[in-house]
Amino acid sequence: MDAALDLMWEESYGAVTIDDICTRADVKKGSFYYFFSSKAELAVAALERMWEQDWKPRLDAYFSSSIEPIARLTAYLEGIYQSQAEMKAKSGKVLGCPVCSVGSEVSTQEIDVSAKTREIFARKRRYYESTIRDAIASGAIEPCDAAQKTLALVGLIEGIVSQARMMNDPEVIRELPAMALGLLGVKTIAAGANSARPAVASPTT
Repeated sequence: MDAALDLMWEESYGAVTIDDICTRADVKKGSFYYFFSSKAELAVAALERMWEQDWKPRLDAYFSSSIEPIARLTAYLEGIYQSQAEMKAKSGKVLGCPVCSVGSEVSTQEIDVSAKTREIFARKRRYYESTIRDAIASGAIEPCDAAQKTLALVGLIEGIVSQARMMNDPEVIRELPAMALGLLGVKTIAAGANSARPAVASPTT
């Protein structure tokens, strides 16, 4: 599953073959088919595993209700820049978001894989929407339609990260926190937002 995710992220879902995955994982093809009937089935399992073991714990930490809502979002978005910058320094590539990359590629092709990417996006959006609702309740932003603001915020985040991947330049993401706070109409940037960052690895998106 790690090999499949890495290859799909580094290249593309369509370009990666079962042979490629087996070579990267150092297993024989027969072993692959013992566990999975197809590349699509493996991709679905790998994406769910990534959510449970990586993304959900990180999101739970970043978006903890014990942290002031604007500080949650600011720290999370700053972490995206850090992650993509570190990736570029290490591999020479800005890879963006694996779920967005796979999901946009297979949206009209692999039904099960596409459904899994949409499911993961929906789960992540709930963290954003909860934070926006908390920010409204605290008076940090003016009353608004939280669901619509969340949709706009997701579009901003994924759009900027996708541009950084296309341009292979993490600096495109540097001002994302300020852009997001402007989009939300934040009255004042929370003091100490940087110090509120949880002690977890930076998110991809």
